[in-house]
Amino acid sequence: MTLEVIYQGDLHTDSVHIQSGAKIATDAPVDNHGKGESFSPTDLVASALASCILSIMGIKSREMNIDLIGTRAEVTKIMNSSPRRIGEIKIDIYFPNLNLDEKQKTILERVAHTCPVSLSLSPEVAQTISFTW
Repeated sequence: MTLEVIYQGDLHTDSVHIQSGAKIATDAPVDNHGKGESFSPTDLVASALASCILSIMGIKSREMNIDLIGTRAEVTKIMNSSPRRIGEIKIDIYFPNLNLDEKQKTILERVAHTCPVSLSLSPEVAQTISFTW
């Protein structure tokens, strides 16, 4: 088992990661009968994509002796209404001053598109990723 999710009522859930004990709470968004008191499940999908991209870039940057500490992602999730689902995830990635050459930048940008979450999402979910060096 990877995690356990328990419905707490009132559209709230608590997820527990079995190995670490880390917890994540969710609430339905305001536009879908919730109170918006925490991440929504679809927020977590968008967050997972950004986290995965940064992590896979971190793995590659280690091999290249590049320190990505301070790199951040701004994430925008766009919902479709019929059927209600994620239509697009926009991720703008901002790097600290790393003084990389074009080849290094290209390698990191290409690997970003190979993260497991990205490859697991339906092709119907647009993934718009931008890089600001």
